[in-house]
Amino acid sequence: MPFGVDEAGKGPALGSMFAAAVRVPEPDALPEGIADSKRLAPERREELAAILREDDRIAIGVSEIAPETIDDPETDMNSLAVRAHAEAIEAALEAADGPTAPSGLCDACDTDADRFARRVADACDLEGDLELAAAHGADDADPIVGAASVVAKVERDASMAALADEYGPVGSGYPSDPTTRTFLESYVADRGELPPFARASWSTCEDVLADAEQTGLEQF
Repeated sequence: MPFGVDEAGKGPALGSMFAAAVRVPEPDALPEGIADSKRLAPERREELAAILREDDRIAIGVSEIAPETIDDPETDMNSLAVRAHAEAIEAALEAADGPTAPSGLCDACDTDADRFARRVADACDLEGDLELAAAHGADDADPIVGAASVVAKVERDASMAALADEYGPVGSGYPSDPTTRTFLESYVADRGELPPFARASWSTCEDVLADAEQTGLEQF
């Protein structure tokens, strides 16, 4: 019974990073149309994620890494990606009935895919052996990892939608998103600080704060 793992939200300036693990009896159990989440429209991702969750044959585990953890100077994004993958795997395997030595594939979040697989396997707190591999582009090449990418992206999108309900349009959270940039600049201009779900250590957030402070000095 193999499983696949992927993350969403490693690079944004706003919001959490999510990892998802999907365990299936065989790839044929997956719904048609599974692909790397980036290739799918949001509505299709949500539809597929709902189908995956409703299928009793499929076990899903999700991990969330919050912005305050991402900003911790004692860690780094590669280590947090390892942690997120491991937590998602543990949750998925706990929810599934299967062999004591499961095998799985991660979408590599490190330039060295083999090193990433070793680190994730070492971080998993499981009984028995774990056969784990990692590969770059696995979310596009492997349907089970693709399913995990869909679940992780839907979780990330739902989290951002909840923030938008509370704070107004926040965009995708990525630095290249004009809506995100406008939100950050307006929030900092109004309050003199970053929103609580910002990754304060990200250069985008640091630059917005610095620009607001410089504008304030010039006005003074």
